[in-house]
Amino acid sequence: MLPLDDAKWSELMGCYKAPYDPSDALRRLENGEDVWDELWQELHHQGDVGEASYAAVPHLVRIAKSLPCRDWNFYGLVSTIEIERHRKSNPPIPTWLAPAYADAIRRFLELAIRDLPHVDNRDTVRSILGAIALGKGELKLGALISRSDDSEINDILNQYEAWSELYK
Repeated sequence: MLPLDDAKWSELMGCYKAPYDPSDALRRLENGEDVWDELWQELHHQGDVGEASYAAVPHLVRIAKSLPCRDWNFYGLVSTIEIERHRKSNPPIPTWLAPAYADAIRRFLELAIRDLPHVDNRDTVRSILGAIALGKGELKLGALISRSDDSEINDILNQYEAWSELYK
């Protein structure tokens, strides 16, 4: 994991293909400040992620693990980064970061499994279910769960005649 005081942060590219250093936002998040809007804006944009996004994931997981509860922002952002890293137009995870990133995704799965029984908020439930699929290596299923809203889920289910007949 890249230490938050490492100068390398200033060299990492964010989602806009320009340098973005999320270390200050991560420190503020760790101190209890709500910086989710900034992190969403700078670590993901219209399918684009960058090395700064990947480097932030181990810290997001570390910080989230220390909290008494986690919401959809945490699960949604990490899931989005994990989904989008597979897009051909996004850079690969740097080799120096790959072990920490893989470990963070493993711990992300553990948190999701631990949190699911205690969550009632629908957005958080859906984000956790998507995170579990992603953590188990089910990229397409994780993307489907994480990105679908109720109307899209209804459209999918309506394609199955048996479902429509039994549950409308």
